[in-house]
Amino acid sequence: MPNIRIPTPLRPYAAGQSIVMVQGETVGEVLDDLTARYPQLRPHLFGGDGELRSFVNIFLNNEDVRYLHQVETPVAAEDTLMIVPSIAGGGDTVVGSQQQGEGHARMVDHTALKVNQAFIIILLIGAFVANWPWLVAFVAAVMLIGTLWPRAALFKAVYAYGLKPAGLLKPHVIPDNPEPHLFAQGVGGIFLALSSLALIGLNSPVVGWALAWLVVGLAALNLFAGFCAGCFIYYQLNRLHVPGFTASPMRR
Repeated sequence: MPNIRIPTPLRPYAAGQSIVMVQGETVGEVLDDLTARYPQLRPHLFGGDGELRSFVNIFLNNEDVRYLHQVETPVAAEDTLMIVPSIAGGGDTVVGSQQQGEGHARMVDHTALKVNQAFIIILLIGAFVANWPWLVAFVAAVMLIGTLWPRAALFKAVYAYGLKPAGLLKPHVIPDNPEPHLFAQGVGGIFLALSSLALIGLNSPVVGWALAWLVVGLAALNLFAGFCAGCFIYYQLNRLHVPGFTASPMRR
């Protein structure tokens, strides 16, 4: 049965409990179970529209669910959730003993990233071997949709809903910014979209497959060597104060 940690300011509304064992298969179900037991807690977590309040952060095993599948994020029996309200005035949030001066402590599951990279590599190599340009287009669509709408990231969903709950892969959650990884995925998706255009629309297989293999190489570099070229570019743009590139490198 999963458990949820209640922060000190909210414990008076949860009968003084610091940890509560809860039931549910998703974050939303767990929070519904918690607030059904402690109704006074609900208005401190949810607004009148039923949505989580903007200053309430929910972490699943130290990973912010806003960068997973939000309230639809699956929860396993051994999982721990934390309610982490932002501190009034400073906007800081503390998770465990970690504090980020720029906002809340941000965590990313790098196992999910590696699963994403592995899918990209395997499918693109398969597309090349079978000469299936449509598969390149499919991977491009998955990457671009997952960049624009992270909740719809197909390959990460396979990990979150299948591989992780089955115990086949273990989470590796570390302090990190999600934006550079989304940027890297978006750049890869654009390259694959151009690859698909060359392969299908322009009948230019040399250019098309060259672009696809470039994405394979960059994904493999990230998967096996731990170097994210897109993240590197993102942080360089951040240092140049390019608008939109707001996440700075984190100290680990």
